[in-house]
Amino acid sequence: MSDRREELAAALTEVERRVEEACRAAGRSRKELTLIAVTKTYPVSDIRLLAGLGVSHVGENRDQEAAGKAAACADLGLTWHFIGQLQSNKVRSVVAYAHMVHSVDRPRLVEALGREAVRAGREVDCLIQVSLDEGAGRGGARPEEVPALAELVAKTEGLRLRGVMAVAPLGEDPAPAFARLRAVSGRLREDHPDADVISAGMSGDIPQAIANGATHLRVGTALLGRRKPFVR
Repeated sequence: MSDRREELAAALTEVERRVEEACRAAGRSRKELTLIAVTKTYPVSDIRLLAGLGVSHVGENRDQEAAGKAAACADLGLTWHFIGQLQSNKVRSVVAYAHMVHSVDRPRLVEALGREAVRAGREVDCLIQVSLDEGAGRGGARPEEVPALAELVAKTEGLRLRGVMAVAPLGEDPAPAFARLRAVSGRLREDHPDADVISAGMSGDIPQAIANGATHLRVGTALLGRRKPFVR
């Protein structure tokens, strides 16, 4: 366990160095960025080690994995982010632990989230996932669909509109893609000034995301490595 802690500590230090460097290049403060450790396929023990190293935001892609981890780590006071595509039949479970859902991309999902949030007596932060390409199966609303979807989130009881999220298109320079996301965010904030979150940037495109206004970085591989995935 001590070896794993050392691995994670070294990786976190390197990620922080990259974030600080990108912030300096973009003329931004490190305080503007929230680092989310994406722990999919990795065990609860890694989450506990990361928490001991000062990481307080954790992201997961699949509810069947996330629900158990959130329950096992309930004593740590972590902020949980659901960042994967969300099926309506998983909404009740996700609402029970997720503080922020990054993948809101359709009206039916908004309605389900609101209904379950009210039932659970919670308020869930929501990001509109924006599709930056035509890639099938990756989820996301088209940029022109964002205003109507945002209005629906904003008026739905139990939900709070916080901003936008996107994944850089595969095989494309991420900088122009993140610039498009920043433009979508700017238009959204004209009507919803408090929706100032831009969730963008993963292990391979941290500088491009920070240069284009990202507020939340979703980092997995750079923190946890490419070791053999944990199977529950």
